[in-house]
Amino acid sequence: MLDLGWTELLVIGVVALIVVGPKDLPVLFQQVGRFVGKARGMAREFSRAMTQAADEAGVGDATAQLRAAADGLHKAARPMQGAADALKAHARAATKWDPQSHTGQLARERAEAARKIHEASAQAALKRQAEQAPPPKAPPPAKEAVGESRPAERAETIEAQQATKAASVEPAGEPAGRTQAAS
Repeated sequence: MLDLGWTELLVIGVVALIVVGPKDLPVLFQQVGRFVGKARGMAREFSRAMTQAADEAGVGDATAQLRAAADGLHKAARPMQGAADALKAHARAATKWDPQSHTGQLARERAEAARKIHEASAQAALKRQAEQAPPPKAPPPAKEAVGESRPAERAETIEAQQATKAASVEPAGEPAGRTQAAS
């Protein structure tokens, strides 16, 4: 009402003590208390009279209707809350699902059909890959490292090299055998 704190009341009390004096101070506080009590009583009586007049005029019914309309506006203004409430209701209903019901039986049949379709498509994909794959190639012959030729091939190669050298070194008209024997 007057919004006075303890510090303000203390200041008022000290000023009253100085102005009125210690002798008349209790009488002053009694008169202030009576005045405050009468003011509160008048405020209470006024509030009761206003409430009674409002009830007679039907303001209470209008207030109830206004509050109902405000609640409707709040619900309309919060569509996500309504959607969330509906989702919660559906979630509660889903937790009560019975696997032995007709819906549960349909779900099992659909799962089985989906598994069969998956297996058939996997087999068809494997068959298609096998048909489209090129035939396997023969492995290339292993290359031999330098110096690792077979002994028979090596001997032939050496003889061929020697014959080529002898033919290029021989004097004209002499057989190749004599040149090799003389050397």
